[in-house]
Amino acid sequence: MIKDLTEGNPQKVLWRFTIPMFISVVFQQLYNIADSVIAGKFAGENALAAVGASYPITMIFMAIAVGSNIGCAVVISQLFGAKEYGKMKTAVFTTLLSSFVLSLVLMAAGLLGSQGLMQMIHTPENIFADGALYLRIYIGGFLFLFLYNVATGIFTSLGDSKTPLYFLIGSSLGNIALDTWFVAGFHWGVAGVAWATFIAQGIACVLALLTLIKRLRTVETKEKYEIFSFAMLRKISIIAIPSILQQSFVSVGNIFIQSLVNSFGSSVIAGYSAAIKLNTFSITCFTTLGNGVSSFTAQNLGAGKVDRAKKGLSAGVKMGLLTAVPFFIAFFIFGQNMVQLFMSDDASAVALNTGITFLKIVSPFYFVISIKLVVDGMLRGAGAMFSFMVATFTDLVLRVILSYILAAVFEATGVWLSWPVGWFIAAVLSVFFYWRGKWADKFKAE
Repeated sequence: MIKDLTEGNPQKVLWRFTIPMFISVVFQQLYNIADSVIAGKFAGENALAAVGASYPITMIFMAIAVGSNIGCAVVISQLFGAKEYGKMKTAVFTTLLSSFVLSLVLMAAGLLGSQGLMQMIHTPENIFADGALYLRIYIGGFLFLFLYNVATGIFTSLGDSKTPLYFLIGSSLGNIALDTWFVAGFHWGVAGVAWATFIAQGIACVLALLTLIKRLRTVETKEKYEIFSFAMLRKISIIAIPSILQQSFVSVGNIFIQSLVNSFGSSVIAGYSAAIKLNTFSITCFTTLGNGVSSFTAQNLGAGKVDRAKKGLSAGVKMGLLTAVPFFIAFFIFGQNMVQLFMSDDASAVALNTGITFLKIVSPFYFVISIKLVVDGMLRGAGAMFSFMVATFTDLVLRVILSYILAAVFEATGVWLSWPVGWFIAAVLSVFFYWRGKWADKFKAE
């Protein structure tokens, strides 16, 4: 199931490679959305708000896992495309060992600081205890989350987007079943939601790692490979650290925004929690497509095929625009129905209207952000991390600053208005960096 992305029709190859990744996203987001839906339906508006209040903090930890995933995937894809299988195995094992150590350190730090983080974002008293409890259990399972994400990145860098899908389907269905059992059956509330995620993610992680090691044994290498290499760690870190910083700074920015949202009370937090989970679903789909383009680009540039990498980007942009259409229709036209999925019958009008307003403001701009994230994938696959980070940080900084400025005039609605502005300007920058062509220079020289 390991696949070479450097041969065949670029558009067909990219479609076949990314479709399993899209299906994976659907199940991954069902997994995340189920937490909020079941909390809101069976434990009430405050439980939904508690899960939502801790969400930006959990995203910091997820950001580090995703950034590591991206860093290792680019290097492994380039080595795989260049047929340097010994170095590729060294990169895989170096990534797994360093990720294990880093995840333990972060897990310990998170458990010690979880209470302070919830206080830092001004979590309202009526949801503080539940929010802190959810966060502690979530961080306790961070080792599994981290290693699972890294394993997924390795699979996709080898052209295998189906194996992660199978694990994710099983994990997602298991998480939803456990959510329902723990919350609706045992009435464990927010703790039940957190433990369901912990158990499902843990099982998926162990199975994914065992499968990855078994799969690597089938790749024959003439040269020797190392279980750990500081030189390879440095090479991976050159890509991974900017990716981690990019993902982390976005999450830190979201914490500032969450802190601002928290000032409007638990009903607004509940509405925002529902809407941001739906918004995350769409953005994750675009990001996943960008990751597919990144692996495609890295393999082809590793093989010296610059023109083929450009054709992959063209196909990716078309796929991104097509993907934006159903999300726009669902959120802009049927926003009320979507938000109501998260709400119990006694949910407040404020919570419902907050979610609907957010979706109506941001969903028309999904066409813009889809292009940005696909182009970012191309830049990242080429190792053009400076350009990638400038475009991303521009979006983040603008969104945070505008949130506070516009909130002073339009209250909570002003926060939602900051999204489209940041997306548009960052998209223009990403396209400019691609059009300028600096990313291809070193590959042309080779």
